[in-house]
Amino acid sequence: MIKKTSLLFVCVVAVNAVLMAQSPAIIQYVNTYKYLAIREMQRTGVPASIKLAQGILETQAGESDLVKRSNNHFGIKCKTGWNGNKVYHDDDERGECFRSYSSAEDSYRDHSDFLKRSQRYAFLFDLDPTDYKDWAKGLKKAGYATNPRYTQMLIKFIEDYDLQLYTLIALGKRQITDEPAMYAARSGQGPDIGANLLGQTDTGTEVQEKALRLRYPEEAFRINETRVIVGLAGASLLALAEQYDIRYKHLLDFNELNEDDDILRKDQLIFLQRKRRQGANVFHVVKRGETLYGIAQEEGIRLGYFLAYNHLTGTETPVTGQKLYLQKDAAAQAVSAVATISPAIVKEQVQQALAPVAADDATSMRLVKHVVQQKETLFSISRRYEVGIDQIRSWNGLNTDAIRSGQELLIYKN
Repeated sequence: MIKKTSLLFVCVVAVNAVLMAQSPAIIQYVNTYKYLAIREMQRTGVPASIKLAQGILETQAGESDLVKRSNNHFGIKCKTGWNGNKVYHDDDERGECFRSYSSAEDSYRDHSDFLKRSQRYAFLFDLDPTDYKDWAKGLKKAGYATNPRYTQMLIKFIEDYDLQLYTLIALGKRQITDEPAMYAARSGQGPDIGANLLGQTDTGTEVQEKALRLRYPEEAFRINETRVIVGLAGASLLALAEQYDIRYKHLLDFNELNEDDDILRKDQLIFLQRKRRQGANVFHVVKRGETLYGIAQEEGIRLGYFLAYNHLTGTETPVTGQKLYLQKDAAAQAVSAVATISPAIVKEQVQQALAPVAADDATSMRLVKHVVQQKETLFSISRRYEVGIDQIRSWNGLNTDAIRSGQELLIYKN
């Protein structure tokens, strides 16, 4: 009896020692920033475990003077070429220049880009993202930090706080519901930045998303003779591109999205091939809650053509029961049926959105020269200026949707 009591006492002491070793500040830090780490891994490939461990170490679990003054979670110094805000802080030397951010999210994003775009860290992205030990060693080898124990400290944080779980979640190998209780029970743990980044939604949206999953198969299928899948809330387009062996840029273009849309906030159709210029159906009758973009996805038609056939800019909210045309000839015939002018002229009017601006029209419009910025697409530019994608193509003699950073585009604006 005495032996059993002693053994029980030893076990209780051991469990209490483990619990006491867990820092509440670190647990709060992980709970606050884990979704940002997952999203950034899916966007750029920087392991979520490494990012969280670096954030914990560099900010003293969010308590350092530097992070409180600058939202700088990764101790990145100004370096050559930094044009953003700055703060000065004593580190290896007195009064060193550090980058300052408007939010933690900006810091997390810049850290990923800093590693991804630097030749010094390029070799890291050839490593297995689940090999946190080699990543930790590689960061130290590349000169990220001067602390001789930097590698061991990162590894210890990852192992003591089960941060590898978030790397596996980002890769789709585990679920957020697999979290240990200390993370899953977030009550009183501070702000949960990015809690919606993995697709948490309200009840109404959940019902619609469930219906989408029930309507279509789990594997790839076809809409309008074009290959498509149901992308689930929380999925990364970058991960889907790798899964289906498609270039990331192409997947964005196929679905008229940009990198800011990388993490799907709800279940939606994602095309694995370029959609067609015309729908398989003659028209689409708008159902309650539908959007123009959603209709274009459901019918497998390129958004620019769909908008042009219906003389829309893309900013409108369709009305339930409204009939929207999916084919050019059908749209022209519908207009001619109620017009008092010849069908040929009516058809020409319908095609205006697909043709270059006439010289007389151009003189009455304001010409804007737009320089393409990094990550911009024709879709995002068309939304900005409220013109059709096909109009931009015509004005600039483009045969495809491909554009490059620094390219100058002519935009005719009313």
